[in-house]
Amino acid sequence: MTDRPRSGLAAVSTALLEMSRQLEVRDVLKTIVASARDLLDAEYAALGVPDDHGGFAQFVVDGISDEQWKAIGPLPRQHGILAAMLHNEKPERLADVREDPRFEGWPATHPDMSDFLGLPVRDGGETIAALFLANKRCPAPGGGCGFTAQDEELLGILAQHAAIALTNARLYERSRELTIAEERSRLAHELHDAVSQKLFSLRLTAQAAAALVDRDPVRAKGELQQVAALAAEAADELRAAVVELRPAALDEDGLVHTLRTHVQVLDRAHTARVTFDGGGIRALPAAQEEAMLRVAQEALHNALRHSAADAVTVRLVRCGQGARLTVTDDGKGFDPRAVRRAGRHLGLVSMRDRTSGVGGRLTVHSAPGEGATIEMEVPGG
Repeated sequence: MTDRPRSGLAAVSTALLEMSRQLEVRDVLKTIVASARDLLDAEYAALGVPDDHGGFAQFVVDGISDEQWKAIGPLPRQHGILAAMLHNEKPERLADVREDPRFEGWPATHPDMSDFLGLPVRDGGETIAALFLANKRCPAPGGGCGFTAQDEELLGILAQHAAIALTNARLYERSRELTIAEERSRLAHELHDAVSQKLFSLRLTAQAAAALVDRDPVRAKGELQQVAALAAEAADELRAAVVELRPAALDEDGLVHTLRTHVQVLDRAHTARVTFDGGGIRALPAAQEEAMLRVAQEALHNALRHSAADAVTVRLVRCGQGARLTVTDDGKGFDPRAVRRAGRHLGLVSMRDRTSGVGGRLTVHSAPGEGATIEMEVPGG
């Protein structure tokens, strides 16, 4: 007996563990493709997720540079061998894909491929993706090449678990979308309640000032000053709500840049001094970065709205493989136990839920007259 089956199973186990760690659909797709290419020692690998219009909603490749991929052009359509993988349940193993009657050629910039192995990725009775491998690397010159029955079996095992990982990632993303929708609804209500009340007060005060202009200019001046103050408060409420309603570009900018930008906006919108200190943070899993951003936003909202603070500081530092976020204010503080007893959570329940949901830990340090510090720590990934 050779060691190849054992090493193959070990490689499958490694690939499955790596897939199980991913939460985002795009990350899962990239992991599946890279794992399949490495597992079967192929020069090229690709995975396509079909859309409802005869094309692919997503098509991920491994073994082709970004420059090559751009030169190839638009995503492929579902025809030829690609269509066979999506519409047939059985795998396809070909010695030379170019000699198959279904082969319809490829763009001029496409790399040349010969031996081919492809199979559908199925969830129950539905084909949710198709996995393709090409150009098995030869162990030695003239030693023969091509994908084997054992390769097909290993890829089949990988595809079964890939279907589970991909389905779980889709469910996770749908759950996140529902959470975001709920968050938007909550913020919309807050925006309506807070800003509408300010605008109503603004209207009444402006009417009072207009009535006093002729008979009591001094009092009218005082009312106009109140109009200006109310307008500034309404603008502050609006700016803070808009920042929260617009999802931060964490994928493009990262957590540090996104937090710094958020703090700068709040610093301009409020009388309190709001500062940010952070850097040298390694990229965290997407779910943890989003949770840290939302906890920071909630803590900042509380500090700026309820604490009467003169200064609020946000710090983000590396902590082992993860990170630690602290939001500190010099405001009036509060008794966390009394807040819970009174049923006024100041967003603490939401912050704790977000933190525990990504495997983190949240601590609250505060006392009347001593300001407050919210600390969130996540382990990384």
